[in-house]
Amino acid sequence: MRIAIEAQRIFRPNKHGMDFVALESIRELQKIDRENEYFIIVSPGEDHCLEETDNVHIIEVKCPTYPLWEQVALPRVVSKIRPDLLHCTSNTAPIHCPVPLVLTLHDIIFLEPRQGGNRSWYQNMGWYYRRMVVPRILSQCEKIITVSHFECNRIREALQLPKDKITAIYNGYSEHFRPLSETLSITRKYIDDDDYIFFLGNTDPKKNVARTLKAYSLYLKQSDKKRPLLIADLSKDKLDAILREQQIEEIKPYLSYPGYIPNKDLAYLYNGAFVFLYTSLRESFGIPMLEAMACGTPVITGNTSAMPEIAGEGGILVNSLNAKEIAEKILYLEQDQIFYQNQIKYGLNIVQKFSWAQTAENLLSLYKTI
Repeated sequence: MRIAIEAQRIFRPNKHGMDFVALESIRELQKIDRENEYFIIVSPGEDHCLEETDNVHIIEVKCPTYPLWEQVALPRVVSKIRPDLLHCTSNTAPIHCPVPLVLTLHDIIFLEPRQGGNRSWYQNMGWYYRRMVVPRILSQCEKIITVSHFECNRIREALQLPKDKITAIYNGYSEHFRPLSETLSITRKYIDDDDYIFFLGNTDPKKNVARTLKAYSLYLKQSDKKRPLLIADLSKDKLDAILREQQIEEIKPYLSYPGYIPNKDLAYLYNGAFVFLYTSLRESFGIPMLEAMACGTPVITGNTSAMPEIAGEGGILVNSLNAKEIAEKILYLEQDQIFYQNQIKYGLNIVQKFSWAQTAENLLSLYKTI
């Protein structure tokens, strides 16, 4: 087969979740499949993180905006290549696709009531673009992939899709997320303390930053340790606004907020952390949970959407709307060493269910059916 895969953003330096899913899946396909020919269609960028091989070709397509890139430039390239199928990896696809289409629809948050406000212009435009495009491409899709059984059922019901139209293929986690013995050389770039709490927050309301910071303020009032909090991917201005809004500005001396953290450094930061907070309001999967657990770090996560499915029955699940409950779980981990050690063992065990190799095997099987 000649298989085209849209991976528009994988060459950008500051990658996020969907970029890594596409990149790691392609890397594994490159390892396991020598029979089929792949055309990886990307936008030019500084991070050339994928190398060509005999049967994997990289095609860089330059275009000023994402909608034009996807709706005009991408179909033109596909028409020239004439592959047997096109796999679009990040929720949207060309409305007029010249070949059979496979779509990875990570979630349908854009069709659900919006949580919170103060979104960036970029986030707002993406939200409206997805609402416009997704309903128009569903009928063209030979197959729709999503990343958890929760999301599979949610999408099927919301969009009234036939049962055989959509399937769940789990994500994996990268092998460099593992227990490490030496971390200070990297962690000290981001936080001065070698015993801290770690939280991946950003401006997306589903990440639940305000309540998580409120929970941390409650933790500080009751803890003897008073471990500092490292927050990734959040600007100083946004953080200051949240602290004022929650009336918890007194906790700022305990916070470190370095902004975006490269993926290569995250393994060290997970390893150095006492606990990782993944207290989102809504997730379709939750790769950071796997990464932290694979590093031997306990995870506190939400009890909604796909998070219980990925964390498993033994995970530490909380009502993410309840700041007091989040604080209590952090304190419990601090006070009960047996529980803490059991969570380390539990996490290292449960992540064995997930791998990018398995993701790629499932993708290849699906391609063959088409």
